[in-house]
Amino acid sequence: MKQASAFISTYTADVSGVCSALYELGGMTVMHDASGCNSTYTTHDEPRWYDMESMIYITGLSEMEAIMGDDDKLINDIVTAANDLHPQFIAIAGTPIPMMMGTDFPAIAEVIENETGIPTFAIETNGMHSYICGAGQALAEIVKRFTVEGVSKITKSVNVLGATPLDFSVNGSIESIRKKLTEVGFQVLSVWAMGSTLEQMKQAGAAEVNLVISSTGLLAAKELQKKFGTPYVVGVPMGDEFTAVVIKALDKAIGSRKSQIVYGRKNICHSDTVIIGESIYSESLAAALALTKGIKANVLCTLETEPDLLLQGDVLAEDEDSLMLYLKNTKVIIADPIYRSIAQSGTKFISLPHEAFSGRLYRKDIPNLIKSIDVI
Repeated sequence: MKQASAFISTYTADVSGVCSALYELGGMTVMHDASGCNSTYTTHDEPRWYDMESMIYITGLSEMEAIMGDDDKLINDIVTAANDLHPQFIAIAGTPIPMMMGTDFPAIAEVIENETGIPTFAIETNGMHSYICGAGQALAEIVKRFTVEGVSKITKSVNVLGATPLDFSVNGSIESIRKKLTEVGFQVLSVWAMGSTLEQMKQAGAAEVNLVISSTGLLAAKELQKKFGTPYVVGVPMGDEFTAVVIKALDKAIGSRKSQIVYGRKNICHSDTVIIGESIYSESLAAALALTKGIKANVLCTLETEPDLLLQGDVLAEDEDSLMLYLKNTKVIIADPIYRSIAQSGTKFISLPHEAFSGRLYRKDIPNLIKSIDVI
């Protein structure tokens, strides 16, 4: 019950994270859940839905199937659809009901791949975690199943990992990252996964370095390092000063072959200004504000993250009670507008909408902080 929320929203679930990560890659993503649950994803979590086609389906799991189990129907439906649509791959994602049923998704994926000849994989989602887990697993699976080995390295080339509308919306942020990298001489081989094709992503091993711009890209970065020896840099290029730090780190990683996190801040353990959100994006914003405006801020990370992605003085607070406790002595909050409901009276609140938290409610107000952080 500690994870129940009385005042704030919940983040996009892991199964929607899978759909978001794979949306543009020409595959067929199947959510094993009750009929109608697809609308939650399409209306709240996916701003590309009305402008870009994607093969995302729901199995329409019935009460009787949930009680008795009917894997044959699931397999036959997916095989029939795949034979009609000819996707480049099939991804199957679980939800709470299949988790309780004990559905063996890897086995089902293997049967479907044998019957169709189409690469098929299962993502171990269960609807109980955030989009970070689902999208991260999905992108890592692309590395394992599709990236081509034996490719030659391309001088000063980079992949951008962890790009989904759940963290960056569709406001030009990803295009701005591409532009900043190309302006300093980098060749962007692929962006995982907005604006790049599966064919482009297959050649990811040719990059000299990878740039991780959200936690959803970290698993893929580690898999690429394991498979190709490619180092990665963690950080989002925001503001001119911090962008220069990121670019310098990319060059250093190419030379040293060592991965690094670039948003370290000195002499800050506790601040009365906090940023609430995903770890890499929030930490990068805090670093950019410190460099550009001299603003010192701590991060309250409200999503799953690896401990070394947070700095000293920053806090992992995944439930509403913990957040309210930490916000008692805070003077300035930078966060999604929904967090305003648990802010103390008199606290200065700076709105920074997050697609994965408030969905379409404040989509038009999401700023492109890659281009400029002057709105903060």
